[in-house]
Amino acid sequence: MRTRSQVRIAEVHPARSDGNEASARSAASALPRRHWGGPVVGGFFLSMGGVHLGLVAADTETYRHFADAGLFGFVREGWQQIFMAHSVVFGLLLMAAETTVGILLLVGGRCARAGWVAVVVFHVLLMLFGFGVWLWSVPALVLVVVLARRDATVSSGLPRADHVLLS
Repeated sequence: MRTRSQVRIAEVHPARSDGNEASARSAASALPRRHWGGPVVGGFFLSMGGVHLGLVAADTETYRHFADAGLFGFVREGWQQIFMAHSVVFGLLLMAAETTVGILLLVGGRCARAGWVAVVVFHVLLMLFGFGVWLWSVPALVLVVVLARRDATVSSGLPRADHVLLS
């Protein structure tokens, strides 16, 4: 009877799964390991989703002055007239978005690619909130692009998540 890891290897690499435990181990060791960037950034985004949940639960007025230094009038006015008018809803939407991005990065494969794109778009849009935010966003964008490229390079040899039997 095959173990779960042997079943996974058999589904991903049929030629390597002859039922022999030694060949299963060598096939498993032949798979490249995933780069640490996706799980770390994914965990960070999951944590930030939790922060938004805490802000909504504690006091949504915390969000009120976030856009005061926005680069454009539509950012400042939109924040006050749209976001703050329904701050609980938009705070929870921020939480859901950041949590989703975190999960995409943690899943890996094609999901991670979508997650990396979302992280870059998020940080570019964040820059609309003023030059002070650039102190975070510019270095974060440089790091995120490097990590995303590394993750894509390393994980390109990995099987897609939908071909692997999840335990």
